[in-house]
Amino acid sequence: MRIAIVTDSTAYLNKEDYENSNIYFVPLSCIFKNEAFKEEVDITTKEFFEKVEQSPQLPTSSQPTIGDFTGLYESLREDYDAIISIHLSSRISGTFQNAFNVAQSIEGISVHPFDSELTAAGQAFLVRSASKMAEENKSVSEILEQLEELKKVTRLFFVVDDVTNLIKGGRLSKAAGGVATLLSIKPVLTLQAGEIIAYDKIRTKKKALKKIALLLKQAIKEANYPIKATVLHAYCENEALIFKEQLEEAFPDIPFGISHVGPVVGVHTGKGAVGLSWTKDTDHI
Repeated sequence: MRIAIVTDSTAYLNKEDYENSNIYFVPLSCIFKNEAFKEEVDITTKEFFEKVEQSPQLPTSSQPTIGDFTGLYESLREDYDAIISIHLSSRISGTFQNAFNVAQSIEGISVHPFDSELTAAGQAFLVRSASKMAEENKSVSEILEQLEELKKVTRLFFVVDDVTNLIKGGRLSKAAGGVATLLSIKPVLTLQAGEIIAYDKIRTKKKALKKIALLLKQAIKEANYPIKATVLHAYCENEALIFKEQLEEAFPDIPFGISHVGPVVGVHTGKGAVGLSWTKDTDHI
């Protein structure tokens, strides 16, 4: 069976992931006043953050439309028998729901939407794993079962310079974020059951990143399987590279990648966010 893997732009995959691959994506959009830009298509991360600095008003974000999903799914019918559609957490976006709605009505191909309950590098882990399994001729049920297992062991922690955008956008509760804003705390944030929560309240960004490194250390100790990890950042690559080098020195047996968050996630995190995601390294079991 020929299986296509569909995701959305918030996985922030590399161009290489799409070349000669079975992975496709639908873009989310960021909106400045009444002008919408599809991320990874109409606007780069650099252009986005430069535009934010010049804009008096915080941009908003929007999910792919029913038409976006319908058009992509229909275009895949000739070459594939099934689609597994993996998207960012349904608790922070309606993207998954739109994919689900289209999947119920489309004809000529079976579509299986999957709520990653993650975003960015955490979501990317699941997409790449599904793609690899599809290329190995695994069945839809086998891939979905693997995704459920990976989701349980995939973690994503991050720290932002300012929680204001997350609160304004409704992605972080005022109760959790308000204290951080008032006391200038740098909370360690995570996704739990698909929802962004404050995991710990730390005084400085440096200490918050040290806390994330300690959480990885604990995960390595408790896991009975190999782990791989990705450092992610919001337009602060040098800071992320320094964090990555520190992690590689502390955990020489763990492979670390580096990724970014683009306009849609960047709307909420703001410039300067740094994080770490890790999961089971299924390539080395």
